[in-house]
Amino acid sequence: MIIITATLSFETQADRDRAVALTASIQKATRDDEPGCLAYCFAADPVEPTHIQVYELWTDANELAKHFEHPTYANMVEALTTCGGFLKSENRLYAADDRGPVYDEGGFRFDAVADV
Repeated sequence: MIIITATLSFETQADRDRAVALTASIQKATRDDEPGCLAYCFAADPVEPTHIQVYELWTDANELAKHFEHPTYANMVEALTTCGGFLKSENRLYAADDRGPVYDEGGFRFDAVADV
């Protein structure tokens, strides 16, 4: 699994809200049209009014690499750079394995992270 997280910063909350609205259909297209995309969400941060929090989940590196060549990626870049007020992106990429649910009948599953 490949996880991408990011914080996108905008000049104003109105700029941020415009970016969220403009990218909703692109997010859906990425989820629907790109093999290997398990999650793709650019959402308004409820605490920081000028930030979008990004969460992406991909099955593997090959599918993620294809994403950067896909028209939806180009559409997202264009939308974010033309919506106004975009300042910067701070992003990270993680390789991970699925350790199952966070909780079981006993609560938090410490065993799922014991060897980390």
